[in-house]
Amino acid sequence: MDVSSISQDLATIDGQIEDILRALSNGFQKLEKIKDPNRQNRQLDELTEKMRECKRLIKEFEREWRAEESKNTTSVNKMLNDRKQWMIKELNTFVVLKKGYAGSLGNKRAELFDRAEVGNGPGEENVFLASSMNNQQLMDTGNRMMNETDQAIERSKKVVEDTVNVGAETAAALKAQTEQMSRIVNELDSIHFSMKKASQLVKEIGRQVATDRCIMALLFLIVVGVIAIIIVKIVNPKNKDIRDIPGLAPPVSRKLLWDHQYYR
Repeated sequence: MDVSSISQDLATIDGQIEDILRALSNGFQKLEKIKDPNRQNRQLDELTEKMRECKRLIKEFEREWRAEESKNTTSVNKMLNDRKQWMIKELNTFVVLKKGYAGSLGNKRAELFDRAEVGNGPGEENVFLASSMNNQQLMDTGNRMMNETDQAIERSKKVVEDTVNVGAETAAALKAQTEQMSRIVNELDSIHFSMKKASQLVKEIGRQVATDRCIMALLFLIVVGVIAIIIVKIVNPKNKDIRDIPGLAPPVSRKLLWDHQYYR
């Protein structure tokens, strides 16, 4: 399956990457034939720029593929992923070659620099060799080097002390933060326990309130029933269907102490 049959944009990027990889291959072959270090450096800089562009295009290829990944089939996505891995492998090959050439060119530049510094040319009367120094000059040079070494050691000690102090301060700060976090965790546990107890108390109060309401409603119904019976008894005392309420006797007929028929 060809990339052009999947997406025209991917095919364009794929073609650009192939062109750069081909140019890199030709460029490194040309680099092997160049003997001048300066020309080698220029050629290596051009190849490095091409590798950066190739890396950018590979990332763009992956972005375009990922944008259409959900629409593609599994086989298409696997093919595109294999294609991307091949591009990365090829580019890494040229990166390794570039590092090798850069190391060799760096060594050559160091050799040229050393020759220019210690060469026996005119105007280099101030360059002293150990064989031409007398004992006093050797002692002075040795003392100067020892002093410089001692100063470097003192600077290193200062850096180490500063690092140790910073590490101790950091450890103290971390310990304080750990203790603070432990206190916060304990407080959160206490709050959680208090909230749980409060929730249980609210539930108990709710049940008690519901029970009290039921009792009050029952008492209210009893009182209303008693009042209704009393009213009915008062209005219709001869109604036998309603039993007398205990403690509430029906009205009795009172006899007058003075009965005029008795004394007639």
